[in-house]
Amino acid sequence: MTDIATRATRVVAPPGGRRRRPGGGPRAGTVAAFLTPFFLPFVLFYLVPVGYALWQSFLVVRRTGGQYGTPYTAFGGLDQYAQVFQNTEFWSSIGRIGLFGIVQVPVMLFVALIMALLLDTPLLKLKSSFRIAAFMPYAVPGVIAAIMWSYLYSPQLSPVVDLLNGMGLRPDFLGPEAVLWSAANVSTWLWTGYNMLIMFSALQSIPQELYEAAKIDGASNWTIAWRIKVPIIAPSIILTTVFSIIGTLQLYAEPAVLRQISSNISSTFTPNMLAYTVASGNNYQQAAAISVVIAVITFVLSFGFMRLTAKKAGL
Repeated sequence: MTDIATRATRVVAPPGGRRRRPGGGPRAGTVAAFLTPFFLPFVLFYLVPVGYALWQSFLVVRRTGGQYGTPYTAFGGLDQYAQVFQNTEFWSSIGRIGLFGIVQVPVMLFVALIMALLLDTPLLKLKSSFRIAAFMPYAVPGVIAAIMWSYLYSPQLSPVVDLLNGMGLRPDFLGPEAVLWSAANVSTWLWTGYNMLIMFSALQSIPQELYEAAKIDGASNWTIAWRIKVPIIAPSIILTTVFSIIGTLQLYAEPAVLRQISSNISSTFTPNMLAYTVASGNNYQQAAAISVVIAVITFVLSFGFMRLTAKKAGL
């Protein structure tokens, strides 16, 4: 019995006399030490503000003793949300941003896809310079980019407007019919390179043997691009579309900057601008309700798009 116990101890205990813990995994303290730097800021700067905004959206401001009484906050249930859905400015901003996204997002992603395919083809020269030039706008902060483009849009300052006026075109980039697309142009300029790099990274992971086999079968570069490359990187295209949907509903910097030089952009031009304007009037509860509704719409659209594309792909 003693010999059997000794042999069992040697099997269980690793060399050096240390006993191996069940599962052989890292200690719980080590895991916590690695995860804490992420979860602590995530909780403090994301979950707590979201929870606070959600709580504020259920509050209302009331007054004791009539209109001129002392204000106090009380639980109002869904009163703030009812006001949001009855607000015509909110629905106008949603419609405006919906039109923005329907046009701007497909155009931006199509241009990004073409640029990614060009980077992946052996026919393009100076690829490094092209990649840097395409990605450089993303390195410019959105506010700075909007200021740069507002200079090019301004009828009093822009050399582009002067040139087009000399050609008899008379453009009005800040007019009521064009100002939305002027903001869309700024967003497209900013984010096309970012989306291009995501798609290009996916293209780099495709095995070269697929291209060689397709060329042996007589496929042209055009056929390889649209019949092999694009279907394979479809998940990356879906990912960039979801990011673009989220970014569209968060649009703020570009129209806010252009508003300084155009009277055709109101303080409620986009949903985020409406929430900021309401909060500036010290109606924080209403602004919180608007923000929550924007977040829900963003989640529904992005999640719905992913579900729709996954269903079509049979996933």
